[in-house]
Amino acid sequence: MTEKNNNPKTKFEWEIVKLVRNIRELKKNKVSQAKIAKHLGVTPGYIGQIETEKSPSMYTYDQLNKVATLLNCSPKDFMPELAIEY
Repeated sequence: MTEKNNNPKTKFEWEIVKLVRNIRELKKNKVSQAKIAKHLGVTPGYIGQIETEKSPSMYTYDQLNKVATLLNCSPKDFMPELAIEY
């Protein structure tokens, strides 16, 4: 289900992407899209697509778990604290 504004990602999906990006960009992590891609066995361009709001590309649950192992955090850290209102 997409939002009325025709973005391929829902607000919830976009929030997950933003949380992953924020954690990977923290000074203690400083993990590039290329490093995430290598860890997941995908191209850096694919991670770039995921991090673009207008692209339908999205992490799978298994990929989120693998990213969490790379970033030394919990997959729960990629979930919004509260429900997202539509």
